[in-house]
Amino acid sequence: MCGNNETGTAEIIRRMVDYSEGNLHDINHFMKVYGFARTIGLCENLPERDQKTVEIAAVLHDIACPLCRRKYGNTNGKHQEEEGILLAREFLKPFQLPEEMKERVVWLVGHHHTLTGIDGADYQILIEADYLVNADESGYSRENIRKMCEKVFRTGTGRALLHSMYLSQK
Repeated sequence: MCGNNETGTAEIIRRMVDYSEGNLHDINHFMKVYGFARTIGLCENLPERDQKTVEIAAVLHDIACPLCRRKYGNTNGKHQEEEGILLAREFLKPFQLPEEMKERVVWLVGHHHTLTGIDGADYQILIEADYLVNADESGYSRENIRKMCEKVFRTGTGRALLHSMYLSQK
């Protein structure tokens, strides 16, 4: 256990690293998404409870990837959402978090590839943080990035990061 705080995000990260069974791509991916989610949330002055929720969701968002690779041979977003709900719920059981926070994290994991009906700052930030990482890892085109910025990104911080990283002339 990390320190004395059973509900700390650091302990969730440590356990998620164990859960990833040495898959460095998966570990690096969720750590980058966590970093962007944390940064966007803090810069957007997210309330503390929502900040913790989005940080935990960022760590767990791709929890279904190993299962999806085995079961389907790929990490299709819809499969991740479907399979991730039960996996995230089970993963969070030992943590002393409020039940409504656990359920929101599980819900976010089950919707992190759904770009419609975004219903909260935590959801918006998770979508933006994941996209910031995926744009690099998947080599998205400048046009794809520009359209995503126009149609989906809503936070000032997320938009600024997207512009600085991918849309400003170098």
